[in-house]
Amino acid sequence: MKPKLYIETSFVSYLTARPSRDLIVAAQQQVTREWWENRRSQFETYISQLVIQEAKDGNEEAAAKRLKTLENIPLLDLRVEALDLAEKFVQSKALPRKASEDALHIAVAAIYGLDYLLTWNCKHIANAEIQKEIARVSFEEGYELPIICTPYELMGG
Repeated sequence: MKPKLYIETSFVSYLTARPSRDLIVAAQQQVTREWWENRRSQFETYISQLVIQEAKDGNEEAAAKRLKTLENIPLLDLRVEALDLAEKFVQSKALPRKASEDALHIAVAAIYGLDYLLTWNCKHIANAEIQKEIARVSFEEGYELPIICTPYELMGG
């Protein structure tokens, strides 16, 4: 059985964006494309309605590219349990209120028991300093936190 993976919005943004002039961002975009081409088939990938909503934002042409890329990825419902868990992440101060959508991405992946959450959001999601507290809150609520990582960390051996 393939590991189950949640694709957060920043991943698809890097995947579909015009190549950046910033060397670090350009490298991250390249790794994202390599992961998509070479590793995606080794996972069951999922998104939520929140990813669709966020992908619609911004430049119309860029949004259309993001939405087209997401077309055939199964959609996980934003269940009440996810909303409750996301709120607990914020209440525990693991994440600031302004990051409540980021908390919801993490909560969706947790309540559905996914193995991984793939993201480039290193401020509020793939952040080692907050993961311990998020894992503690998840565990207290009866959920196991998925492994939260960037494509660099999921390139395989």
